[in-house]
Amino acid sequence: MKKEEKNVVEQFLVPFFHLNKRVPLFPGKNEKLAEAKLFGLTEEELALTRKKLSDSAKQAALELLKEEEINDLIEKLPFDGSETIVALGDSTTEDDQGWFSMLQYILEISVDVADFTFINAGVSGDTTSDALRRLDRDVLIHEPDWVFVALGTNDSQRLNILPSRTLHPLSETWENLNAIQDILAENVENSIIWITPAPVLTTLMDAHPLHEFTIQPTDVAHINELVSGKLGGIVDPKGVRMGEDEPKAWNYLTDGINHSLSGHINTTREVLRTLAEVKVKS
Repeated sequence: MKKEEKNVVEQFLVPFFHLNKRVPLFPGKNEKLAEAKLFGLTEEELALTRKKLSDSAKQAALELLKEEEINDLIEKLPFDGSETIVALGDSTTEDDQGWFSMLQYILEISVDVADFTFINAGVSGDTTSDALRRLDRDVLIHEPDWVFVALGTNDSQRLNILPSRTLHPLSETWENLNAIQDILAENVENSIIWITPAPVLTTLMDAHPLHEFTIQPTDVAHINELVSGKLGGIVDPKGVRMGEDEPKAWNYLTDGINHSLSGHINTTREVLRTLAEVKVKS
């Protein structure tokens, strides 16, 4: 494999693809050698790449813990250390160095008696329909105490072969989010934590060879409004965590949709701010 190809694999494929999530019923889903071969890597190369991503997330968590505001927020978090926490989302959740990994490290380091169970139920490319379909298998089966939902961006895809409409009409996204909300409300004791979709950088997306679609900022903004109207905790309701006036390029990978380490740090900070205000249901 050429160096340039390997860089693409390590940056845009490995963090967002885990074999056990794509083929959950296959007996060989946890075979690391098989997963490595899919990427064109050796088993050792894949393990090293994943370790680097994990280490980056942990280092980012440690940097956040140096902030006075973060430590003040931690004191207000509604956790005792025994909770099962599940994140249902797309690539920004599945990402090995993403916000959910950072949150996990922060809680494990800072909570006195930390015996959490963290389930990353993010699957790259998922729409709200995809997530709804697997809600029972990937979320409810774990009997979670808290659920984060970070969905909607992929609903707004405009395929290159059909740019005149979004992949899901807004009405379908609305119905799917309502269904997810209703199901979780019946099965999870605590409030749902909704993470709004961040803006995208369309110019970067259009130039990226791995994308067969584009996403328009106005389409994402419409979904943001839907998510911000849900019941529970709303993370970044105005969708400004990637930049107050406009999203900043350094918060994104070069594909314009997935987030860089600094982008995930911004999301993690907003998640903690939201959690600090949410009350545990009695």
